[in-house]
Amino acid sequence: MVNCKEIQMEVGKMRIYDFGETRLHAYQTNDLIDDEVFILEKDNRAVIIEPPCFRNNIEELTKYIDSNGLNVEGKMISYHAAGSSFLPDVKNYGTETSVKYNSSGNGRILIENFTSMFGDAFDSGITAADEVMIPGKVKIAGIEMNVIPTPDAYNIEIESIKVVYIHMMGHDCHSIVAGKDHADALIKELQNYINRNFSLILTSHYPPENLKDANEKIAYLQNVKKTASECRSAEQFKEAVKKRYPQYSGDNYLNMTGGFFFPE
Repeated sequence: MVNCKEIQMEVGKMRIYDFGETRLHAYQTNDLIDDEVFILEKDNRAVIIEPPCFRNNIEELTKYIDSNGLNVEGKMISYHAAGSSFLPDVKNYGTETSVKYNSSGNGRILIENFTSMFGDAFDSGITAADEVMIPGKVKIAGIEMNVIPTPDAYNIEIESIKVVYIHMMGHDCHSIVAGKDHADALIKELQNYINRNFSLILTSHYPPENLKDANEKIAYLQNVKKTASECRSAEQFKEAVKKRYPQYSGDNYLNMTGGFFFPE
């Protein structure tokens, strides 16, 4: 088990995982869309994975970085590009897919929707990529990462500490599953990290999870596929899934999943 300590902050919570030479600061924002922000640190040099997008979190995390003497040398902008006022002088890294997703794709649409919903509390400024990375090995702040392209953006593997960042998992909440093929792809992705014995799976909307959590998510995805094959409508499907997982959050995601498996 990786040593972890928690710090309760005024707005969010920080979990610090000590891997020896490298530390992971996992910031739970407690914002209205359950964002997580990650800082990889080595010898006081740091790289950020996804910026915070609400102004109170931006202020709090900036103070934390300054008070801990972290020299942030890069921001990895993948699925979350809002929050351009966060560390504006630090170089931003994207990929061809993430730039498209955030500038003209579904990422931009989400930012526009959140701006309408949350108003001035939400920093709607889109963080542009200063460097468009070619997928593969990159080294920022002395930390080697493997950039894995996805249809929307990219995942990040940190092989040295057996940690991976993907967009979403959440072992005890519903997920957006865009049909059987998507479920199979998610299962394959999670099984890959189980087979390679990764210690932590980082996601944008849930505190860091482990391989036990990944196995639970695989079982959920398999049950979602099976349930869909036994149902005749989205409503019947959603009712059956809720009955099986009564404590799960994320009903809005389940509604979207129902729409994908049973399009009108």
